[in-house]
Amino acid sequence: MLRHVLAPIHRDGWRFIAIFAVVAAILFWIAQPLGWLGLLATLWCIYFFRDPWRVSPQRPGLVLSPADGLIIAIDEAPPPPELGFGPQRMRRIAIFMSVFDVHVNRAPMAGNVAKLAYSPGKFFNASLDKASSDNERMATRLSTAGGDIAVVQIAGLVARRIVSTLREGETIIAGQRIGLIRFGSRAEVYLPPSWAVLALIGQRALGGETVLADASSTEPLRRATEH
Repeated sequence: MLRHVLAPIHRDGWRFIAIFAVVAAILFWIAQPLGWLGLLATLWCIYFFRDPWRVSPQRPGLVLSPADGLIIAIDEAPPPPELGFGPQRMRRIAIFMSVFDVHVNRAPMAGNVAKLAYSPGKFFNASLDKASSDNERMATRLSTAGGDIAVVQIAGLVARRIVSTLREGETIIAGQRIGLIRFGSRAEVYLPPSWAVLALIGQRALGGETVLADASSTEPLRRATEH
C-alpha cells in the first residue's frame, strides 16, 4: 500500500531536484522569502518527476494510454513520415500532458520496436494541433500481433527534452516504461482505422492503465456527455 501512496522518483529527475534544492538554499541565504519560493519550486520538481506504480491490463488487442493527461483529439491523420507508413491515414488519439501530470510514458501495446526516429523541431504549445507536425518529437513504430502502430512523444512549449529508453529490435510489453518528456508535452498513438476506439475527447487518461482502443472489438465510436 505504501508504494502507491509514496510514488518513486524517476531517476532522470534527481539531478534537477538537486539543482532546485541548491538554488532554494542559496535563496534562503540571500533573502528568506525568496527561499520559501525556492522550496515550493523544489517540491514541485519532486512532484513532477514522480513515477507511480501502475496496473496494466494484459490482453491481446487492448491499446493502453501511453501517457497521463487529457485526451484532446480523436481523428484520422497520416503518422509521422519518418516511420515509413506512407501517406495512409490512421486513427490518431492525442493526449496533452500539463506540467502537473506524470510525464513517464508507457507502451500502449506489447510488440517489437520496429523503428525509432527522432525529429528536431519547434516548441509550440503542445495542446495546439500544429504541435503534432511542427514540434520536436520522438516517433516509434511498434509491430504488434494485430498490425503496426505508432507512438509519438512530442515536446511542448516548456518541454525541451524527450528521453526514450527503447532500442530498435527490442520486444516490449503493454504498460512498460518507454521514456519521459520534460516539462509539459503531448503523446499520440496512431492505430489502424478499423480498431474500435473506446476513449473520449475530454477524458483524463492514466498512462499504462486507461484502455484507449480495442483491436478485437466491433463497438462503434462512443459519445460523451459532460456533467
